[in-house]
Amino acid sequence: MAEEKRLGLIEHLDELRSRLIVALVAILVTTALAYIFSDTLIFILRLPAGDIKLRAFSPMDGFLIRFRVAVYGGVFLAAPVWIFEVLRFLSPGLLPRERKFIFPGVVAMLGLFALGNVFGYLMLQNMFSVLFTMFGSELEYFPSADQYISFVTYFLIATGLAFELPIILLLAIKIGFVSIDQVKRQRRVAYFALFVFAELITPVADPIIAPTVVMIPMLVLFELALFIARFIAPKPTTATLPAETNATS
Repeated sequence: MAEEKRLGLIEHLDELRSRLIVALVAILVTTALAYIFSDTLIFILRLPAGDIKLRAFSPMDGFLIRFRVAVYGGVFLAAPVWIFEVLRFLSPGLLPRERKFIFPGVVAMLGLFALGNVFGYLMLQNMFSVLFTMFGSELEYFPSADQYISFVTYFLIATGLAFELPIILLLAIKIGFVSIDQVKRQRRVAYFALFVFAELITPVADPIIAPTVVMIPMLVLFELALFIARFIAPKPTTATLPAETNATS
């Protein structure tokens, strides 16, 4: 019996290793591809800030910044592969009715993250126009390429993850971690939490309008997730029906 368990564990680890290799190879290939077009990617990231010239303050910045942008792009481009490999590794532990949600779930995750990136990118121009006016006449902005690229990429990652809210909420309801009624009862708390999150990822002087603009699409996705959850939420068991019947008789 112990020998069978050991062999099962070895097979499990071998499968994990093979899937990790496939995922890493995919990321390496897409990272190399993104590095070839890293100048174009940096231009796209710089565009929302207007006519500014990014400055490097270290001899290694030219390579390191291009490499960092390439890694971000490579991980994003390879996302369908490594997410698929992760889910294929986990799928033996899922029920058949749960496996049918894998493909639409992956598509929804990638689509929402990309939508969040697009939304965040469109927000950047207005955000920078406000931030640049805060320097006044006594300060002059000399943008560091390293700091600027880090700021933009982290902001885009944050907005992309924010748009994953419906997937997280649907998963929590599906596994029974929370119920639809519980979420509805705490709707005001959820709205406030979304506003606080939007406040944190919009570093502008205006504490109301900009975070509200960021929060609106998240609210729409939140309500959409609640609507969809009605169709996938676990059905109440009938085990409690006899007790309820006796209580009322």
